[in-house]
Amino acid sequence: ERPAALRGTATLAGVTRQRRGPFATGDQVQLTDPKGRKHLLVLGEGRTFHTHRGSLAHDDLIGSPDGTVLNSSGGTPYVALRPLLADFTLSMSRGAAVVYPKDAAQIVAMADIFPGARVLEAGAGSGALSCWLLRAVGADGLLVSYERRSDFAEIARANVERFFGGPHPAWQLRVGDLTEIAEIASNTADAGPAGSFDRVVLDMLAPWEFTRVAAEALIPGGVLCSYVATVTQLSRIVEATREQGSFDEPTAWESLVRGWHVDGLAVRPEHRMIGHTGFLVTARRLADGAVPPPRRRRPAKGAREEPTEGSAKGLAEEPAR
Repeated sequence: ERPAALRGTATLAGVTRQRRGPFATGDQVQLTDPKGRKHLLVLGEGRTFHTHRGSLAHDDLIGSPDGTVLNSSGGTPYVALRPLLADFTLSMSRGAAVVYPKDAAQIVAMADIFPGARVLEAGAGSGALSCWLLRAVGADGLLVSYERRSDFAEIARANVERFFGGPHPAWQLRVGDLTEIAEIASNTADAGPAGSFDRVVLDMLAPWEFTRVAAEALIPGGVLCSYVATVTQLSRIVEATREQGSFDEPTAWESLVRGWHVDGLAVRPEHRMIGHTGFLVTARRLADGAVPPPRRRRPAKGAREEPTEGSAKGLAEEPAR
């Protein structure tokens, strides 16, 4: 068997080829018309792309450099480029809703997903976030993705393999429920024992049910990152992370993206923007036996049940002096 560091090298070499050089049969190409409408296609010899603005022969693109401008039979110019991962994410086949590029980028950055990292993901959904995580960990890393629904898992597998041009050597997709971290170790030697993951990413309906599993999976200093859609989910995952007792104080936020129209002196914000898509919560795993320091800020009056004077809960929420 090939050494772990060399496993899948040929596959990744094929992926690199698909991202560079002239267009070849099997490459994905994004065609953009003058109005900014985008069309994603896979090149094949003898095929033709048809729109209401005319047709384009795939053979005219095969062998052409990335960034070619080609006119359709109706005279409309199209810019041909390899799709960025952000473009692919928004156009991929969907089972579950996809994680938007702005949130995926925040997860990769703020959860500090690094080359060679061992990451546990639940759930895989349509595979959008899996693509971002796999590109971040690289061939020497590991991504173990859990998905409860087998139909979603198949969509995720197809999307990931479509983007990378085949199976990614660092990816293990499992159909099932993330309940016991011991199951991961027993299912595969590559996944490692409990407590061997650098990062845990939870993208599911009730992530607060798995804070203990996340704590067992993570190494000391590892990062738990949860992605939720609603305010009630945000409240529950933050409180559950605090109450679990193995993490430092969680951080919660959302990101909003607003484009700008720039045309000469006509410079203004776009009328439409990518507003709320989800909330992100991160927390660091403490060392075994470490006790989280008391919170320095007293909760707002009425935010929770008032503790009795002198109780353990009341003392824990006293501001540090």
